[in-house]
Amino acid sequence: MSLRTARKNIVSRAVMFALAATSMTTVQAIAQEGAEEVERIAVTGSRISRTDIETASPITVISADFIAKSGFTSVQEILAMQPAAAGMSLGATSNNGSGGSATVNLRGMGTQRTLVLLNGRRMVASGTGANSSVDLNTIPVSMIQSIEILKDGASAVYGSDAIAGVINIITKKDFVGTEVTADGSITDKGDGESGGFSILHGSEFAGGNLVLGVQYSKRGEVIQSDRDFVPAGESSFIPGGSLGGMMPDGNGGFKPRDESYDYTDDSYAQTPNELLSLFTSFNSEIADDTELSIDLMYTRRESNQQMAPQPANIDLDTALLDDKYTDQFKDEDGNTLDSLNYRRRMTDAGPRIYGQETDTYRASVGLTGYLSNDSQWDMSVTYGRNDSKDSVANSIHAGNMEKSIYNNQEDWFSGDPMDNAFLASEGIMYTENNEGGNEQFILAAGYSGINDADIGYAIGVESRFESGYYTPDQVTQDGESTAAQQDPTEGNYSVQSIYGEVSIPVTDSFSLEAATRYDNYSTFGGAATWKLGATYTIIDGLMFRAVAATGFRAPSVSELYSGNSGSFDYLDDPWGNELDAQIKVNYIGDANLQPEESESFTAGVVWEVTEGLSTTVDYWSFDITNAISRVNVQVEMDKCKAGDATACTTINITQDGDLSNMTAMLTNIGHQNTSGIDWNVSYTAGIFRITLDTTYLIEFEEDNVSYEGTIDGNMGGYSQLKSNLSISADITEDLNLLYTANYIQGMDGVNYEDVFTTDDVVYHNISTAYHVNDAWQVTGGIKNLFDTEPEEVPNGNDMNTVPNIYDVVGRIFFVNTSYKF
Repeated sequence: MSLRTARKNIVSRAVMFALAATSMTTVQAIAQEGAEEVERIAVTGSRISRTDIETASPITVISADFIAKSGFTSVQEILAMQPAAAGMSLGATSNNGSGGSATVNLRGMGTQRTLVLLNGRRMVASGTGANSSVDLNTIPVSMIQSIEILKDGASAVYGSDAIAGVINIITKKDFVGTEVTADGSITDKGDGESGGFSILHGSEFAGGNLVLGVQYSKRGEVIQSDRDFVPAGESSFIPGGSLGGMMPDGNGGFKPRDESYDYTDDSYAQTPNELLSLFTSFNSEIADDTELSIDLMYTRRESNQQMAPQPANIDLDTALLDDKYTDQFKDEDGNTLDSLNYRRRMTDAGPRIYGQETDTYRASVGLTGYLSNDSQWDMSVTYGRNDSKDSVANSIHAGNMEKSIYNNQEDWFSGDPMDNAFLASEGIMYTENNEGGNEQFILAAGYSGINDADIGYAIGVESRFESGYYTPDQVTQDGESTAAQQDPTEGNYSVQSIYGEVSIPVTDSFSLEAATRYDNYSTFGGAATWKLGATYTIIDGLMFRAVAATGFRAPSVSELYSGNSGSFDYLDDPWGNELDAQIKVNYIGDANLQPEESESFTAGVVWEVTEGLSTTVDYWSFDITNAISRVNVQVEMDKCKAGDATACTTINITQDGDLSNMTAMLTNIGHQNTSGIDWNVSYTAGIFRITLDTTYLIEFEEDNVSYEGTIDGNMGGYSQLKSNLSISADITEDLNLLYTANYIQGMDGVNYEDVFTTDDVVYHNISTAYHVNDAWQVTGGIKNLFDTEPEEVPNGNDMNTVPNIYDVVGRIFFVNTSYKF
């Protein structure tokens, strides 16, 4: 027997079964009851390799089998369905500003506050450059063995970013044979065709196990106007152009604008992408007491978003315009205005086509040694890199367009279409090209074990380097584009860390666990965090657990070093001066930012009610201070309109409603607190396995504004009650049926002072998996079985709803098949 085998009696079946209730699928016992020896296992949220799975922290486990039967084809899709997800995240239906990335937002606390790990080690930030979160597209589903979701603060164990929780993606290892999988899906409208394949091969090699894999997938697009629930867009930027709010009358003059532009015909509801991933892992005992592990991964993403043609917004000098065009525009004294605003929807240039090409590389090598005193040491090096190029075709050069207007006034003010070749010859049309990247390098070493008194311990050190950059197109940097001006971003930082952890069984029924960590950053200095947890078995099958912890999040490269970046946010202008709901806000970073600080607390019970029936109930709360955030621009606008001069200064606007230089700078003024209850019920009887996973949001407050039970186009959705139901039935040994339901309670919102309420929504999904033989399995199903439409959100961020909260694609048929030999 190798030295890595620990010697400890297996935990009681009651605790094992009760903890399994926190999982989407049943956690299998690692040894038969009564066995004297079990393998040590790694548990997300702890550095101690344990001989049991009893911890104080609530963990949800999603298995590869459940993922396949549900028809999930991306990590983001899997995580977005969790009741603990809230707020705003990015995914397949994020057409405006996503850059093709996919993210997760635990507890609605911000994607940057959820740490993503791969096999217990950090993933490099990815996307289109200088990013603060992981693009979940970079992780191929075919390599996943399970996903573990730790739902409490874990900065004392993992350092920065683990404020809201941790997503740990476990990859397949010890795999022997070859498995070929193919999948495909299509909506009931005949669009959104998607599909892909993967090949996984594992064999015994050089005294260990080598796994090689490749996955390819392609997601098809869906156009917004092809969905009946999407209302026609009404933009004041019209194809014929408008001057001073007036449109051409066809006779050389102007009349009040009496038409608008429908932008939904050119915008995606589901964005296309194409992914190619190559991955391998190698695990071997290179000596009787030493293991080598190697993980390599590469993902290529090519993605697109499409939006309506560029809206050009140009202020023209009336001194350079013919009198026949300016005579209609006078001030109260009859004088010609100094400038006139010209707006035009550049349909002749074609829709804006956003494209991204990202390459993400990751290599992680580790050594683990097992000592004679049942302790172990480990060393690892992890390198990650993300390179990106993104473009915007059919962009408009504002400076060249302004010159062309002065030189060709009759053409531009006629209301007639403009020739595409003319736009190109004038230098008005161009393709915007940007590039960016992230880089990460980590060295880590640790020592852990369990002594004769069953006291577990771990100590370790870590050194990490992070860098990132983003270089916009020069036209964008110069402010010559009709899109928002943006400055380049570039910077780096390093951090050295030391940590310690201990687990103490005080009595047979009561145990304590504690952890502490100190991180020293090159940017701001040191940060210390701690964690204290306890479990108490009240009676056989009934356990109490609690965890209190502190946490922090260091400012990212983009937050520290980003210059001005314009963003068109959905806002309500209280003065009524703006003609469109999307209003430009200048976003600015700050090199002097300090880390966020947090306190978290979870407490609950794990109860095996009867054999086959168990439940967990956990109360949780998080409190973030010194949060890195921007002021709520909408709130400050409203306060400014009401006469608060400080609010006007805060966002750089005037009391008479001049929003032309509205600015939101990152500062450490934010505060966020949230609390709620997680409830899980697991029942197994005969052929049925039933799981009910529910989150009730008690409170979510940010900067003194309460969001629980609300929905908004900028903040996303904070439904107070979300629940997932899963019913699995093994009809025969080879046939399984799965039914899942996702419930979202209705929410309230405000649109131009009008209060609206969304209805409760339930999405129903069914699938069946059939083992044709020992090697071949076929799975098919329907997502959104009843084609439930999204709720109307008048201040939504797209399609008159919030796409990352509600399904905007509709009913989907899917099938996948796998063959192993």
